[in-house]
Amino acid sequence: MEKIKMTTPLVEMDGDEMTRILWQMIKDELLLPYIDLKTEYYDLGLEHRNETNDQVTVDSAEATKKYGVAVKCATITPNAARMTEYNLKEMWKSPNGTIRAILDGTVFRAPILIKGIVPYVKNWTKPITIARHAYGDVYKNTEIKVPGKGKAELVFTAEDGTETRELIHNFEGAGIIQGIHNTEKSISSFARACFGYAIDTKQDLWFATKDTISKKYDHTFKDIFQEIYDAEYKDKFEELGIEYFYTLIDDAVARVIRSEGGFIWACKNYDGDVMSDMVATAYGDLSMMTSVLVSPSGVYEYEAAHGTVQRHYYKHLKGEETSTNSIATIFAWTGALRKRGELDGITELVDFADKLERACIKTVEDGKMTKSLSLISTCEKPVILNSLDFIKAIRETFDTI
Repeated sequence: MEKIKMTTPLVEMDGDEMTRILWQMIKDELLLPYIDLKTEYYDLGLEHRNETNDQVTVDSAEATKKYGVAVKCATITPNAARMTEYNLKEMWKSPNGTIRAILDGTVFRAPILIKGIVPYVKNWTKPITIARHAYGDVYKNTEIKVPGKGKAELVFTAEDGTETRELIHNFEGAGIIQGIHNTEKSISSFARACFGYAIDTKQDLWFATKDTISKKYDHTFKDIFQEIYDAEYKDKFEELGIEYFYTLIDDAVARVIRSEGGFIWACKNYDGDVMSDMVATAYGDLSMMTSVLVSPSGVYEYEAAHGTVQRHYYKHLKGEETSTNSIATIFAWTGALRKRGELDGITELVDFADKLERACIKTVEDGKMTKSLSLISTCEKPVILNSLDFIKAIRETFDTI
């Protein structure tokens, strides 16, 4: 069988630990036998990031802007323990955070639904996609521990030197202060990415903040979304028969739990961080969650929503057998290949991505799965496979459908 030809490369960002092992297995077993794979490769493993002073992360993001589509393996965000383990020069920032900032992107996360893995929220029969703003708020905060009595103020100094002051609190004793910010430019990019993704996927878009309490900060998010929707997207939404819906975040949570799913839920940075894990767990498992970073300029970066599976990697290093679920990582590749095929007009590549996703789902529905999936599946007698054999089982299914 002749391999599928690619005309434009994908940006390939390799990663860390067990997901790095799975990455190569997926390429060897599921991609290279069928596709004449063209990628521009960047090693985002922690050791190489350290060697390049993290320049490789910046380079991979710039390459993504150039080629339009990237696929990323899970990577380590170092903490104090990792500093010692990898003998790091410094505690490098999250690669995902660096890439998001350069691409000015919004993260969309959606569960992979499989028969036999029943959501904990029984009425969720359709996927809920979380759209997470990826700039500012608590993730770009400034903090002070207040030692004792005193006055805390919020001060803005304009370019001409004039000051605007607001009292935060008159402290009678020790406490804490946190300052957060965002920019209208970033909020506008977030809004356009959400509206554009809703149109691409023909789904309703929900957005929620706490504007009744945060009358300037959160209300600005609400206002910018509404202004952009009215000026740029309303007609297209109405033409497609989809809805933009705004409500308070606490009301949104209640509505989401009662819903059947099937919509995009746009969240501010922290809300999206928390709610995406809640949604993923409620649907079954974080290893069954897709993630794509979308920039308003139409650049896409696909990855799994989970981490590097550190515990399995240490078992792998000892020569012990692992049973690691690779489906979300496979779906990162299929998402990127499908988008590359769509942009380049290569229908064979789009069809391949669709077929490989069906093969993943059918393999599990046929009772062949990894240990973690067997724990949440209703399949009575699952065949539990190790990491490589599960990928090989998917290939066998792919070749028969």
